Amino acid sequence: KELESPKWVPQTIAMSGVTDPYQPVERRLGITRRCLEVLAEFRNPVGIVTKNHGVTRDIDLLSSLAQHHAAVVFVSITTLDRDLASTMEPRTATPAHRLDAIKALAAAGIPAGVMVAPVIPGLNDHEIPRILEAAATAGARHAGYVVLRLPYGLPTLFKEWLQVHYPQRMEKILGQIRSLRDGKLNSAEFGERFQGTGIRADQIAQMFKVSCHRHSLVMKAPPLSTAAFRRPGGTQLSLFETR
Repeated sequence: KELESPKWVPQTIAMSGVTDPYQPVERRLGITRRCLEVLAEFRNPVGIVTKNHGVTRDIDLLSSLAQHHAAVVFVSITTLDRDLASTMEPRTATPAHRLDAIKALAAAGIPAGVMVAPVIPGLNDHEIPRILEAAATAGARHAGYVVLRLPYGLPTLFKEWLQVHYPQRMEKILGQIRSLRDGKLNSAEFGERFQGTGIRADQIAQMFKVSCHRHSLVMKAPPLSTAAFRRPGGTQLSLFETR
């Protein structure tokens, strides 16, 4: 209904910047797929970020959109260590399955990228070069990263998580996070939220940049097009209806 409205200005829809659109329940509910079916019908561009291999289920729809330069998928890879991955991100795909998803997407002609997120200094930041190399080998052509953000009540939860899983490294990790956030555990300042500031942030940024250059990864998402957008099934009269 929203896309059919004459008031809708074709634009890229992000799925999702807040929570993963391919959580386990998606296998049963199919909400993400039904959304993609609508977007494919209208040829409205979509960008997806996910940690799960489930995105490969929808390669048919994403491939259709990609033919019109209207789809891109970033697979988030936080670590290549399976044990660390299961501790940090339970109920998500293993690192190997995430790389397999990139390979399948790229083989289908869908622009694929890797998102190294979250980068936690003192825990997984040293893996950035290996992650980018593995993703590029799998077929990724674009890359991005986000340093760990801890807004609202997350600092308390993160400290509790560290205390359970990495008590001996807890203070070191928290200290390095503070070095990125002007002595705090979080910063909401625009331009600082995702990469941080200071010497440590610059070191991470340089490591990422050098690794991207080495593996021919573009440090941004490809431009998506709205040129093919259409309103199928609509009539000329329907364009003048009030929605």
